[in-house]
Amino acid sequence: MAHSPTTALPRALAPWVRTLLLMLALAASITLFTCGPCWSDPHEMMANFLFCLAFTVGLWLTNGFAVEWLNGYVSWKQQPVKRLILTLIVSLGGSLVVIFGLHFVYRVLYRGHDASVLLSAPVLRQLAFPIVITIICSLVMHSRAFLQGWREALVSNERLQKENAVSQYESLRKQVNPHFLFNSLNALTSLVEEDPKRAVRFIRQLSEVYRYVLDSQEQEVVSLAEELRFAESYLYLQRTRLGEGLDVAFDLPPAAALEQFMLPPLALQLLLENAIKHNATRTDQPLRIRVELDQAAQQVVVRNTLRPRRVSPEESTGLGLSNLQARYAFLSKQPVQIEQTATEFIVKLPVLEMATA
Repeated sequence: MAHSPTTALPRALAPWVRTLLLMLALAASITLFTCGPCWSDPHEMMANFLFCLAFTVGLWLTNGFAVEWLNGYVSWKQQPVKRLILTLIVSLGGSLVVIFGLHFVYRVLYRGHDASVLLSAPVLRQLAFPIVITIICSLVMHSRAFLQGWREALVSNERLQKENAVSQYESLRKQVNPHFLFNSLNALTSLVEEDPKRAVRFIRQLSEVYRYVLDSQEQEVVSLAEELRFAESYLYLQRTRLGEGLDVAFDLPPAAALEQFMLPPLALQLLLENAIKHNATRTDQPLRIRVELDQAAQQVVVRNTLRPRRVSPEESTGLGLSNLQARYAFLSKQPVQIEQTATEFIVKLPVLEMATA
């Protein structure tokens, strides 16, 4: 059942109301237990209560703002030492500004004392109490922020690991699906009858494809050179089946230069398979696929001509690209970029450079 705006608003305000009531109760308690003369002077009690309330609200907002600002600036998970130092500087520094500022308002502007009174021994001794309260509140709030960040990091890591495992399984399942094997065996049957020598090579390439699929499942990344060798085996099978209806070109540096670039296994093959699966291939109008390396942008760019054809639900789950994006989210901050024009479908895969000693 949907909640009406009148019920949703009080729910949104409930945390703020609870916080306000807590601060009012805290200010009242401090006033009652620290100001003996106030019991016989309501005016003095009200003045001290407002002073304590201003202290409570000011310190609460200062430390709350410090938590939010630091959360967006530096993470407990990534830079814990830096975060701890900044927490001490921002939280305690801001709190001291609030404490001295309120004492200036109360003693100099309200009471009419000279500003030098702020540095007198009695006033400095009185500052010890709010500073201790500030340290306690700061520890509570920043510890809570640390624990929340730690918990979110654990949940995020678990989710990404699950998505990576699911996507790896999906990649394996897609590569050994009956359609691919069925089409390959049909092509092999024709070759055995027409060209036995090509049939032998076809069998070897088919074996290479399945060996790579099985071996790569335990690896998070492989070199671009290794992925290209596998793609060539895969394309040999597809060219045998589709003939001149498939035109694939590579614009890449020499293989030795590609060893330093890494990407998830089967990533390139997935894009080749998607292009072949979702587009029509004809001898007079071949499906053109171009694979190139943009070293400046650190991307492998795969583009294919766009001539969509209908694909049965059994042949396509529609999860390939989304799983590939989830795998990249686990490995890199750079996302997979997908673009579509009137004539082309383009996917840009970020490549990871191999760390050197």
